[in-house]
Amino acid sequence: MMKGKFFLNLTTTGMIPTKEMTPHVPIATGEIVSEIIECAKLGANMVHIHARDSNGSPTSKKEAYADIIGGIRKRNKDVVLCVTTSGRNVVDFEGRSEVLDIGGKLKPDMASLTLSSLNFNKQASINSPDMIRSLAQKMLDKGIKPELEAFDLGMVNYGKYLIRKGLIRPPYYFNLILGNIACAQADILHLGLMIRELPENSLWSAGGVGDPQLRMNIMSLLAGGGVRVGLEDNIWFDEGRTKLATNRALVQRIISIASDLGMSPYSHREARKALGLK
Repeated sequence: MMKGKFFLNLTTTGMIPTKEMTPHVPIATGEIVSEIIECAKLGANMVHIHARDSNGSPTSKKEAYADIIGGIRKRNKDVVLCVTTSGRNVVDFEGRSEVLDIGGKLKPDMASLTLSSLNFNKQASINSPDMIRSLAQKMLDKGIKPELEAFDLGMVNYGKYLIRKGLIRPPYYFNLILGNIACAQADILHLGLMIRELPENSLWSAGGVGDPQLRMNIMSLLAGGGVRVGLEDNIWFDEGRTKLATNRALVQRIISIASDLGMSPYSHREARKALGLK
């Protein structure tokens, strides 16, 4: 990573937050696009995209993602766009990988690749070895860089396995996501172990699930990493849960903290260059 620079990976929507939980979560395509454009102007250089259907439910349909990508790229051609291949509500390979078939000017730069199965508070995310390898192979064939999602140390090790199998190519980008109840906990020792085990030629950001989001973001900056932040991971601005967050406020707070540390987000083109993207 370039000294003093960091990835600011914005997760605007996710699969869980609803308008009933917080009015600030963007659900409709136009809302998601506008939120991303606004936060990209502030300094977000990567975006982790989840789409919703007309009922507000998560969707894996490639048309929904193409609409979002098209809306963003009409106004910003450089911010790095990553689409989800989550298996939390779609279990078959065809459904999960459909978004990877978007081509031409709307082809995503990156796609998420969760490196093992895991349990969330109320739901399992099933990622079998065959599913992970198949998704990685299709990303490789399509020229889409995987956003490697690791929730614990074993997932980092599985990333190394994919490297040995020739399924992912450097530079590798990892999201280290801590604080989930069944995975690595949100403290500096867990984060340090995961960082230590990253393969050579790795770039990384860290985030926290729920209340620890800010603490993990700050720890990541201090450790020389990037930041994953947004309403997907935490809808609250404070750990006391007295104030609902907005994506804009979360981005502004991280940039302010980073500035006090003498750091700033990569420009969009700098982020692309660091990741080896066109």
